[in-house]
Amino acid sequence: MLSKVAVVLDDNLAMFEFGVVCEVFGLDRTAQGLPAFDFRVCGLEPGKPLKSSTPGIHVTPDYGLEELRDADLVAIPAFPIRDGQVKVDPRVIDAVRDAAATGATVLTVCSGAFLAGAAGLLDGRKCTTHWSYVDLLAEQYPLATVDPDVLFVDEGNLITSAGTAAGIDACLHLVRRELGSSVANAIARRMVVPPQRDGGQRQFIERPVVACETEGLSDTLHWMGENLELAHSVESLAARSAMSTRTFARRFAAETGTTPVKWLTGQRVLLAKQLLEDTDMDLESLSHRCGFGSGALLRHHFQRQVGIAPVEYRRRFGARVS
Repeated sequence: MLSKVAVVLDDNLAMFEFGVVCEVFGLDRTAQGLPAFDFRVCGLEPGKPLKSSTPGIHVTPDYGLEELRDADLVAIPAFPIRDGQVKVDPRVIDAVRDAAATGATVLTVCSGAFLAGAAGLLDGRKCTTHWSYVDLLAEQYPLATVDPDVLFVDEGNLITSAGTAAGIDACLHLVRRELGSSVANAIARRMVVPPQRDGGQRQFIERPVVACETEGLSDTLHWMGENLELAHSVESLAARSAMSTRTFARRFAAETGTTPVKWLTGQRVLLAKQLLEDTDMDLESLSHRCGFGSGALLRHHFQRQVGIAPVEYRRRFGARVS
């Protein structure tokens, strides 16, 4: 269960990325029926102001690094890259390493991945960071597999995200993974952001918002979402959009940041999560309703995207909603 959240800060912290973590985990939303997090802002010296990367703004942590030891989540916002390095006090690095060793999940935003790397948490793992830093991250931590395209990477007890707004996606993904989609969706509504962008979505999207055209992909996307139980192919979708398959695939990637197959799979998994939470539908019926065709295929894609089996997801989150 995600309960205690410790944000680790040092001088020259990035305000936006710090604010992202505060917005998702630091606000009391119990009046809206949402769980409260034990939120701790931590630094080397409690009560000592830390400089931010924004001139004239300082942040004063109330807690010391010892709070990381029993945290469920250690969140690392971005730090400026200077002379090819993120310069952080070695004691901060040690505290992050020790927290991970005792079972904390570590989540990084943007260049915060470099602190995770300094703590030895990226070796042998998949990860990401802001597109402008991916080559440097791969160079400094050659044992890591750095993905330059994705919004975030979930490696279980390590979640790394790309620049700025991708941190919101990563934080909401973690909330959804640990507390269920109803909680994540409610937080997203309060933040006025999309409830979920898949981690595999590209960092670069030529047209971030699908154009509301009479004819075009907006109509096709809406129809696909309303008919997830049907079998779809690139050829049939291209024909529906009055495009060649090559043009359709190119336009789809430009407007959504992913492929039609990946988009459909993601939407089908989202629907499966909703049905697992809200209904007692058996897995075979549920799999057909979502367009997977069989329980085995549902379990494969669900496990791959969510990290746990559908039955376990229902056990954790279904009872709370019913």
